[in-house]
Amino acid sequence: MVRDLSPPPPPPPPPPPPRPHLDKLVGLAMLVAASVIFTYYTIWTLLMPFVDDDHPLQNFFPPRVWAIRIPVILILLGSAVVGSFLSMVMIRSNRKKAAKAKAAAKKKA
Repeated sequence: MVRDLSPPPPPPPPPPPPRPHLDKLVGLAMLVAASVIFTYYTIWTLLMPFVDDDHPLQNFFPPRVWAIRIPVILILLGSAVVGSFLSMVMIRSNRKKAAKAKAAAKKKA
């Protein structure tokens, strides 16, 4: 009988440490994006009506009619997404209830 006298294999390396600051960076990026969009929209809707139409600054902003259309479109799309999600949840829960009732009726019979 021969005994193996070789040393045991080294343990596997530890997993890399988690990135604790990634969520903070994502939050900061979202905050900066929201601030830039809010500032742009505020300037577009509140200050640009007082600037002459032939001023070069007007080239950085779309026509004023879109200041109303864009939020309305976003609200309609958001409402459609939320409504679709709620209807899917309600349909699935009703299917589960119907399946449970059918299984209970089958057990009784």
